[in-house]
Amino acid sequence: MALFSSDLFPTTLSFIVFISYMGLFINQGILVTASKSKDNSYSYNTVTVVLLTEVLKLAAAAALFVKDHTVSNLFEDIVKHKKVLFLYFIPAALYCLYNNLQFVNLSAYDPTTYYLLLQFRVVVTGVVFQFVFKKYLSRIQWASLLLLTVGCIIKEVRHDVSSHAVEKSSGFFDYIDIHLLFIMLQVFSSCFAGVYNEFLLKDTGVDVHIMMANVFMYLNSIVCNVLVLLFKGQLFQAFEFDSIATIMQPGVLAIVLNNAAIGIVTSLFLRNLNSILKTFASALELMFTAVLCWMIFGISVDIYTVFAIFIVSAATYLYAQHPVVNKAKQDAVKEVNKEERSDSPMLNNENHSNSVSSHSKHNSPV
Repeated sequence: MALFSSDLFPTTLSFIVFISYMGLFINQGILVTASKSKDNSYSYNTVTVVLLTEVLKLAAAAALFVKDHTVSNLFEDIVKHKKVLFLYFIPAALYCLYNNLQFVNLSAYDPTTYYLLLQFRVVVTGVVFQFVFKKYLSRIQWASLLLLTVGCIIKEVRHDVSSHAVEKSSGFFDYIDIHLLFIMLQVFSSCFAGVYNEFLLKDTGVDVHIMMANVFMYLNSIVCNVLVLLFKGQLFQAFEFDSIATIMQPGVLAIVLNNAAIGIVTSLFLRNLNSILKTFASALELMFTAVLCWMIFGISVDIYTVFAIFIVSAATYLYAQHPVVNKAKQDAVKEVNKEERSDSPMLNNENHSNSVSSHSKHNSPV
């Protein structure tokens, strides 16, 4: 099986989505890091940035839906699929947590270390994927996931939190701090949100238009982020003139636009591909991020990074030979029906008879 087989990337669009997903996430880590102050803080309200991003995503998804339908269809679908709308609150809340923790964790870690630590989600995603979809991964697929995890944590052997510049013994407990706990929280929220979102797109909400599904997600995300601002006591302060002015900077606006694009592309990724391949995309992001951070921020690429690149490349190749195939329910049914028709001798004989009869009619004298 070739590296870019039909099982790995069923269509040209799925390959484009895969590359776009990686590029946007690489860009996001670099943009957020570039927006930090010298003391690793942010000059803008990060929750407001996440909220504005969700509003932009909602506007984009609604516009794309209305392009092929009508505004009345939009509201009709919201009423028709209200159950699915409420179900989207679960992944929306988890993504809200993930997006806000992104700023917290990138203030403590450089982008390469941040993405390395996030790779703990690889095995977690595998477990959750099996539980939700009742599709059990093969030994080779598990081997590739475990190899991927090993490759991604190799470099972390000598890494420490960037704010802890003072040298000290690098024992195991040196890495157990609040930021690592935040990373673990981000890992689990990402895994459960991604797999559950894929489940809604391919099973419970399979009849919902992809952009309408995005509308459901972003409506719930806006509610979640408003609740976060309310909990922090910043709901009104976040929309004051001074707060909005700090967001109206080119670098911060770039974060908003890039993150909005990530939301749309992620839904396309989960609809056309699957959560397992998504973890490999994240691992490949890590390698490109390491090189780009070395070029942009002067963060060194050491022997651990080189070794990690080699292991992750091997894991990616191994997985590519035996990729997970998880099609939407309606696509799977169509494929089964097609196979049953092609395997049915009676149907084949009937088709053959019809073909002969038709051929005879065309060739009989008038």
